[in-house]
Amino acid sequence: MTNESPQKPDVDLIAAALDGDQERFGELVRRYQGRLVNYLYRLLRDYGEAHDLAQEVFLKVYQALDRYNPKYKFSTWLFRVAQNAAIDQIRKRRLQLVSMDRPKAGNEDQGTWEFPSGERGPYGELRNIERGVAIQESIERLPWEYRELIVLRHYGELSYEEIATLKGMPLGTVKNKLFRGRQMLKERLSDFMTD
Repeated sequence: MTNESPQKPDVDLIAAALDGDQERFGELVRRYQGRLVNYLYRLLRDYGEAHDLAQEVFLKVYQALDRYNPKYKFSTWLFRVAQNAAIDQIRKRRLQLVSMDRPKAGNEDQGTWEFPSGERGPYGELRNIERGVAIQESIERLPWEYRELIVLRHYGELSYEEIATLKGMPLGTVKNKLFRGRQMLKERLSDFMTD
């Protein structure tokens, strides 16, 4: 027998936070922070950036808490906000440009630095970006019931059991829906991936 009291449901913590008890929102942060940082790290591949973005996500969620629909699980909403924030962050990375001009030295022309590339070349990099965009767009076009499970499994790296618990579904249903969702993705991407 343990002395620990059972965890309060997320909905109760949200209601208390909306009534002004900020500590209850702190409980939600503690409950989900590790999982959220891990999820964002898997997308961004930078722990510091994932940690910073997790804090921003919690702030966004806190500011929009009054718009939370208790019909859906809080964790699902949280991970959706995090996914959108990560995608925005990745887009910002791609837009950051660095000057490749060498500083002028005396009367010499400015010129451009030349660096050997470890990449597959411009065409390979472009194909990689195009494939990533095609995959993301295909995932976005899936019906929500499949899209959400694929994002939780492949981006959030949650186990089948965790997803079943999170969604309140039988384990077999989760596996079946993930299989169907992957089949839909495979069909949508078959032409693109064989180019």
